[in-house]
Amino acid sequence: MDAKAEFIAKFGPVYEASPWVAEACWPPPEDLAAAMAAVVDAAPREMKLALIRAHPELAGRTKMAAASVKEQAGVGLDQCSPAEFEAFQRLNAAYNARFGFPFIFAVKGATRADILAAFEARLANDPETEFATAIAQIHRIAGFRLADLI
Repeated sequence: MDAKAEFIAKFGPVYEASPWVAEACWPPPEDLAAAMAAVVDAAPREMKLALIRAHPELAGRTKMAAASVKEQAGVGLDQCSPAEFEAFQRLNAAYNARFGFPFIFAVKGATRADILAAFEARLANDPETEFATAIAQIHRIAGFRLADLI
């Protein structure tokens, strides 16, 4: 495997199921986090929407990337009480119906109660605000993932 392929294999998963972000950062710049964020920010809306939709629902039962499994388990989303699980399922459905993409929240350092409160509050956002908030949260997630890799 050549150096570019190794780079993409290592950093491609930083932005969920979107190796195009890492590919656009070859050769790697000094500030990889800033460069990756700039690639996403400069992407067309359709690519940003695909990036948002690549993320799994919180506390969902669908197959997800290893990093997402680890992040969600790290805050106990795999150990929800029946009431919490029902709340996540209800909020996931309401959010997706309202915005057309999954709720994105950088869960590291948060509690289930924090996440549920943010979920409730963000349901009141207008679609453009929520789109921008989702991208901002994706950048936070990517920052945590990048820090774990470096």
